[in-house]
Amino acid sequence: MFELGRELKRFFSAERTRAPSDGLTRGDTSLLELLDARLLAQEAKASDIAAGRVGAKDKPARRLEAAIVWREVARRTGDPVALRKAAAGAEIAATGFDATHRRDGWARARCEQASCALLGAEIFGDPGLAAAAEIAFNEVRSSNKGGLAAPLADIGIATLEGRRLLEGSDVAAARAWAAQLNAPIAALDTIAKRVPAARALAAEARLIRADLLSGWGARLRDGDLLDMAAQDAAAAADRLDSDYEPLTWARAKIAHGQALALRGEAVGDVDTLAAGAGALAQALDNLTRDHSPLDWARTQVALGQSLQALGEAASDARAFEHAVSCFDRASLVLKDTATLPLRGVAASARAVCLARVAEITGDRAVLDVAEAAMKIELAALSPGRDPVGWALAQLHLARLYEARLGMTGIDKGERAAAIMALDAALDVFGEHGLRSASVLANDAMDRLRDRSDRPTR
Repeated sequence: MFELGRELKRFFSAERTRAPSDGLTRGDTSLLELLDARLLAQEAKASDIAAGRVGAKDKPARRLEAAIVWREVARRTGDPVALRKAAAGAEIAATGFDATHRRDGWARARCEQASCALLGAEIFGDPGLAAAAEIAFNEVRSSNKGGLAAPLADIGIATLEGRRLLEGSDVAAARAWAAQLNAPIAALDTIAKRVPAARALAAEARLIRADLLSGWGARLRDGDLLDMAAQDAAAAADRLDSDYEPLTWARAKIAHGQALALRGEAVGDVDTLAAGAGALAQALDNLTRDHSPLDWARTQVALGQSLQALGEAASDARAFEHAVSCFDRASLVLKDTATLPLRGVAASARAVCLARVAEITGDRAVLDVAEAAMKIELAALSPGRDPVGWALAQLHLARLYEARLGMTGIDKGERAAAIMALDAALDVFGEHGLRSASVLANDAMDRLRDRSDRPTR
């Protein structure tokens, strides 16, 4: 009897002293990929509770874990509130680590804070956040020479440099930039042998390089750069387990399909373009809107752009109609996120596809719908926050006016309105060094001026 009493006392004493745990992942960030967006938001709230509990051990580490979860919520949903919570949590964690003279923890928290700013600059187009991220990454790199934080800082600094170079540099600069990421990616691959979460970080770095190389290849119409992007995305997918890292694996497959589609468009290879569109459609089978709404919307936009390119190659109205369906599906997510530049990209591309359908089929009603939608989208865009997106929307609106002139042969003010839109777009393209976009705008301006010399009915 006494032995039983001692055993019960020992059992319940252990229950009382056991540290309380919250959430589904128990702080293991490698398990976040298995949660859909709704469960991920619950996990973030549970992480906040665990970090704020009075008896919590190592509060800076708990704050850092919560910040990582909130940043993932923001990345999947585009929620600015989640991103602010992530940044605030990372700042508190960095302060806590600094107060206890734990330099590795401080560096990791400061990297997380910079990653929040980098994500904000990417999805919201805020240049001030990019500047803040650069300051934080440079602070980490100057004070830490090893550990997980050093390669993360190197990748962050290179990402910011790549985004700056993307608008005006040549093929040689693109290749030199890509080579800078070899060492930090190799370091993350080595760390991943003892820290499982580093494997996803290495894959993320490869996807960053693939994305920027795709942007360079598309702007310069260079097939070799797009091949490099496709290889990087394929390498990222090969190193991942689709059962345990389904989201990053799907994003790698999407990046691979997008690079193939862009290569087909750049070099005029319809078969490669169709293969890229097929790869994107297949990747969507492994990605649901509930799991990652923003990734799903991005993929719909990429597939729509690929179908748009196929429509241009074959002058096929059905391809444009399928592209419009993709952009409409993306709008299910993007309609509630007016500040995202991606929304303007989708709306502009949708308008162009509708204009091409109208030109091919001769249906003026389709053109009316496209023009009204484009004007609504322009009213929602901010030229101060996203000047390039606003200028591209002006370019596409001018394209709609030009299409109406071509269909009707009657100028009811469309030519002047198109020239005004193109003038505004050219100013922005010139300021940002976007040569290819400036060429498109100038070509459209020349066509409109030639049309003014012809008699109108």
